Amino acid sequence: MTERRNYFASKLIFFFVLFLGIASIGVAQKRIVLKKADNGYGGTRAGERYDRLIGNVVFEQNTTTIYCDSAYFFRAKNQLEAYGRVHITEGDSVDITASGLLYDGNTKIAKLRKKVVFVKLGLAKLYTDFLDYDRIKNEARYFNGGKLVDTTNTLVSKKGYYDIPVNVASFKTEVVGDNVDYTLKADTLQYNSKTRVIYFRDTTLVTGKDGKTALYKSGTYNTIQKLSVLQSGDFETPSYRMKGDQNFLDDVKKFYKSKGHVAMTSKTEKMTIYGDDGFYDRANGLSKVYGNAYLAKVDDDGDTLFVSADTLVSIEHVDAKKKRLLAYNHVKLFKNNMQGSADSLTYVAADSMLYFFKDPILWSEDNQMTADSIRVLLKDKKVNRIYMIANSFVVSQDSMRNFNQIKGRKMTAYMDNKNISHVIVQGNGESLYYALEEKDLIKNDSLHLKLMITMGMNKMICSNMRINFVKGRVNNVSFYVKPDAQLIPIHELKKEYRMLKGFAWRRKERPQKAEVTRKKSTKTL
Repeated sequence: MTERRNYFASKLIFFFVLFLGIASIGVAQKRIVLKKADNGYGGTRAGERYDRLIGNVVFEQNTTTIYCDSAYFFRAKNQLEAYGRVHITEGDSVDITASGLLYDGNTKIAKLRKKVVFVKLGLAKLYTDFLDYDRIKNEARYFNGGKLVDTTNTLVSKKGYYDIPVNVASFKTEVVGDNVDYTLKADTLQYNSKTRVIYFRDTTLVTGKDGKTALYKSGTYNTIQKLSVLQSGDFETPSYRMKGDQNFLDDVKKFYKSKGHVAMTSKTEKMTIYGDDGFYDRANGLSKVYGNAYLAKVDDDGDTLFVSADTLVSIEHVDAKKKRLLAYNHVKLFKNNMQGSADSLTYVAADSMLYFFKDPILWSEDNQMTADSIRVLLKDKKVNRIYMIANSFVVSQDSMRNFNQIKGRKMTAYMDNKNISHVIVQGNGESLYYALEEKDLIKNDSLHLKLMITMGMNKMICSNMRINFVKGRVNNVSFYVKPDAQLIPIHELKKEYRMLKGFAWRRKERPQKAEVTRKKSTKTL
């Protein structure tokens, strides 16, 4: 029995001692422990007892070790002041050096000052003169200027903090970033020093080493893969500024893509291209916008040319003569004084020329113009001449619904301000022009009514001719050689005489502005 009591007594003592040991460890974790110093003496400051320690001073608390040349250790308050070559290590991940330190063992906040270098081992270094390191939050916060450096990037800002567990640095106020490819400026920015990903939190201006700029508002940039995913922002090509709801930038392949409300604005002309999707292939100098694509080009008078197509393409080149804008499939054009359609279109800025291909058709006032191909010359951003090449045909309808017609191998329409001034026909010219006459129906002091009647039709065949217009309507015809001409009275005019071969009135195809600029509906399969 006695042996059994002694056995239980010994067990109780063992557990009591073990409990005291665990409790003492818990207490030790809360207190700063002086591990080493070459010399030391005691003193008081403002009634508080301290240990003055000099030479190879070492403190510990949990996994944190503090080295310094000298220190004031306030045991009762669990605080210390360290000077000289201050060095803090936190496990195997954090290493900090500074010239001065205030450390509170209760709050576990270290305030480091002057020549502070915070190192997240293997990832990044943070340089500053003012750093507060919160061990509980696992956060290093700086103010009055700091610089984060890794093998890829250098980031500077007035304020910021480093979230140690997730390796994310947050920068605030006058942020400047630099690497081999670009420089960026922002007010707010975040950076993951492990993944090397930049997070755009506010408007950020990015300038490439080639001088090209981009404006990012939100999104990410992987500085290793050189890939950007931007929810909003815009970037620069040699000829345009491009933006969309989402932007995907690959700086390795030099390929940049935008989705949703894409807009490409020309740097040299008052022109913007819109669409659902677009991309810029920098390596090949090619930009493409598609899906409800159209462009708006403003002239000096404030009038706007709208062109829509399935796809709009800009080709860049160092030779200005090789730069061009392409539109293809279901091209439609609208301008206040001109409308048109074609299968495809090319605009060459160097010679200010619009080229229409495959079943092109233009309307100007009451005139409809068709040919195998059509070219429009712009002068001072206005339509100056219209060249119709092969199987040219001009049709207009007069007030009596008669169709005046001009046909020839080639035609050139000269514009006077906004209307056709005259048309030159070169080769195989034919013309049908209706003669109208006004007759007084009623004429007295209080009322004057006129009646317009068709007298007959002038039919003319001449290889070359000139047709003059007044206010957009045919006025008279001039001939360069003797024509074959006749006036057919209206009562002798047979139906087969009223149309030249190839005549087609396509008024229903004439585009309206809303048709060119509106978003087309898409069917879901």
